Amino acid sequence: MGVPEALEELIMPVVEGLGYQLLGIVEACAGRRRVVRVYIDSEDGISVKDCEKVSHHVSDLLDVEAPIRGSYVLEVSSPGLDRPLFKARDYARFSGHRIKVRTAGMIEGRRNLVGKLVGIDDVGIQLQVDEQILHIPLDGIERARVIPEF
Repeated sequence: MGVPEALEELIMPVVEGLGYQLLGIVEACAGRRRVVRVYIDSEDGISVKDCEKVSHHVSDLLDVEAPIRGSYVLEVSSPGLDRPLFKARDYARFSGHRIKVRTAGMIEGRRNLVGKLVGIDDVGIQLQVDEQILHIPLDGIERARVIPEF
């Protein structure tokens, strides 16, 4: 499910006003319930208290503005070690890292790809899978995550 840009534009000023960066928003279904997950970050990292603080403010905003139809559960989360990648700036920041990508359509006969992020431009990313460089348009990526390296 895609998230309307309007929702992100509504929430971003609240998150940034509290001193955090809004990484992205994901809508998902967990069983029979709809979940709206808001990912935040800061230079100092994210604690449970940070998530609670943002959750309280965003929940109040969503109650007043009512941009989401129907019932849902709001979750505010840190990106974690396997952080999701949402925007071009995220891909640029993690260039050189291994990532897992799910594409909207088939690329080389697959939709799930794992490889090294070797580049990004205005149109998409370059992902090295084995010895092959694949060009994946940003608008063709359903989701992507960094693979933690220990």
